[in-house]
Amino acid sequence: MAQLEFVPMDIETTGLEVTDEVTVVGFALPLGCRVFVQAPGQPEADELQATVQDRVETHVNLSRHDSETALLRAVGEFVAKRLHGDDVLLVAYNGERWKDGFDLPFLRTRLASTNVEWPFRDLPYADLLPVVTRRFNLVVNGESQASLSAAYGTLVGGGLNAVDPFSDSETAVTAFENGELDDLVVHNVADILRTAELGALTERYCSKSDYQLKSLTPTIHDT
Repeated sequence: MAQLEFVPMDIETTGLEVTDEVTVVGFALPLGCRVFVQAPGQPEADELQATVQDRVETHVNLSRHDSETALLRAVGEFVAKRLHGDDVLLVAYNGERWKDGFDLPFLRTRLASTNVEWPFRDLPYADLLPVVTRRFNLVVNGESQASLSAAYGTLVGGGLNAVDPFSDSETAVTAFENGELDDLVVHNVADILRTAELGALTERYCSKSDYQLKSLTPTIHDT
């Protein structure tokens, strides 16, 4: 796995229902984070980015989009330009597993609803949650610390380059509703940085066979 560049991703949404929308999509890259924000009528991207940058140590490249459709299209353009080649592995924490997961199933539904093409064709993917929970002991005071923030705190500890303003991801829903976009973005950055550090940890201590890689190329797609 060392020859592959792990690219962690995470999304934020307005809720869990079919009609709920994607509000933020973030990727962690070697030189910083690339974040897409749905923010109709809100501060310009430069202003929001400056506010976020004051709160995190990692460089953040942010773009603001007036609708979910515009955000999803921009993500597709970014993936086509930046995440290509044989050395990229998209990873997430509970993004999509064999029987479960959140980020990719949610994205599929919203992409279908907005008639936007699937952005991750030709990309391999691996979920880090089963690697972390099956290959590391996460039991603290009799309870398994399996969530992203809990697993990170148990295995990595402090030192995160972004202080998460939320105690859980559900707060991200009300933050979007209240226009607290800087908090929402900082939370997303914190999550993709946690995913990146847990990914690096698994590379150090786990074998290639521990990752269940899958292709994200759809059955029917343009060549």
